[in-house]
Amino acid sequence: MAFIYFYALILIHPYLACWWISFPQAGRKPWEALVPGYNYYVAYKVSCHKPWWCLLLLFPGVHLVMLAVLNVSYFRRFGYFSLLDTVQGIFFPYVLMFKISQNKDKALPDTDWTNESEVKKRMMGDHLALFFALPIIGHALAYFLGLFSKQKPGSKTRVKEWGDSLWFALIAAGIIRTYVFEPFQIPTGSMEKTLVVGDFLFVNKLAYGCKVPLTPLSYPLVHNTVPWVNMKSYTSLEKGDYTRLPGFGKVNRNDVVVFNYPSGDTAVYDPRMPDGLMGHDYHGILINEGFRICRESVENQRLYQEMIQKNNFSNPNLDSIYWDFIFTRFVDKLDFYKEEARTMLRDDKIAHIGNGEEISHYGIIDRPVDKRENYIKRCVAIPGDVIEIKKSVLYVNGKKAFVPKHQNMRYIVDGVSPDYELMQEYGIEEERQDYYYQDGQMFMHLTLGQLALLKKDFPSAKFKLYIEPQYSDDVNFVPTPEDRFKNLQMFPKDANINNTFTDFSKIQIPYKGK
Repeated sequence: MAFIYFYALILIHPYLACWWISFPQAGRKPWEALVPGYNYYVAYKVSCHKPWWCLLLLFPGVHLVMLAVLNVSYFRRFGYFSLLDTVQGIFFPYVLMFKISQNKDKALPDTDWTNESEVKKRMMGDHLALFFALPIIGHALAYFLGLFSKQKPGSKTRVKEWGDSLWFALIAAGIIRTYVFEPFQIPTGSMEKTLVVGDFLFVNKLAYGCKVPLTPLSYPLVHNTVPWVNMKSYTSLEKGDYTRLPGFGKVNRNDVVVFNYPSGDTAVYDPRMPDGLMGHDYHGILINEGFRICRESVENQRLYQEMIQKNNFSNPNLDSIYWDFIFTRFVDKLDFYKEEARTMLRDDKIAHIGNGEEISHYGIIDRPVDKRENYIKRCVAIPGDVIEIKKSVLYVNGKKAFVPKHQNMRYIVDGVSPDYELMQEYGIEEERQDYYYQDGQMFMHLTLGQLALLKKDFPSAKFKLYIEPQYSDDVNFVPTPEDRFKNLQMFPKDANINNTFTDFSKIQIPYKGK
């Protein structure tokens, strides 16, 4: 449901709630209930003694919480404290609002916390409010911390105090986290050594203008998943259109920015930390799972068995024939196998990780823009720019791009012994694969500073920048089945477009109107 309907509800709520009748019972004038905006100022003053809270109704998501707070507090001013009364105040207040207007009872004074009967009346309602603020954990905290302190005579109960405190904290956190700044922890090593895995930082949302949340009804302390219980932290009951508020500036080339992962509109709902598939490329997972399904299906077919018999195991080219057959079949029937993989992920809720191990997950989930995974990267091009990578060199609009101090490149290295203590001196770690062996060669990921130090300390060593092989420059070159399969691993995942990490064809960054 779009925001407009919820804001329309806020506008008509005072009239549906018959405030022009009940306001005089609280010592206010009937006309005050009829003035939009001012009626909420008066209502919060009567019920909560905090008229400025009416301003919080402007924030999407928070506005519904504040409306529930107002309704429950308004009920209690007229003696409705029970569990059922509280539930009605949160979800559907109009029956009790009408009842209040018809009873003509005067508003009650604030709760006398020394009066046991008054405290008892509101006990269950206060428990429910605390539960909604922080289910189970809120009560556990109130009980545990209550063991170390004594309740002062005439003060609020611990349940009431904790409920008020938690609701205030959640509302404040929701506004600050959504519109001002948000805590963020670096999840991957792609920004080494500018930022390293585990770094904790705060993202300034005012710099470029914050996004109005598309799904504002969410738990404000987490992003898209509630830890431990593995459930969504948001609901699509209220859903708005993409809107960005004005900021203090625009994104410039080479700014380090946090953004929502573009390919994260669909995700495998696998919130295992840190090895889950939530932040991975769903479309890449589809291709990998589809290829596995293709290979397994081919190996079970009679056609494959006949091919084995025909070529005989003594044929030295059998392995090449086998893989060419698999690659060709997969690429030719790509859409079919992707749909098979999509069905498996969605219905069977299983996937396979690198070593072929089968894992269970919670199916496929679609993500609104504001709930996609957060990534942090350096912005190398802005809308309208044309970018290209040639031999590991980035070009923007035909010119070599800015090279940051800690740019990390891959080298083929010969003549360096990766002693643990020695590598520590250079800030090179095996655990994050700063160096590794493949096909009898040693590879290292090095910054220009690390490269200079190693060359100085190992003058006889050889360092060759790794360039991933591409097609032949011959226009008549026909890519092999394996070539076409490898093309699917790189954006735009087209079997006929040959992009690699070190050579990437020209693309133009989309701009407004295109």
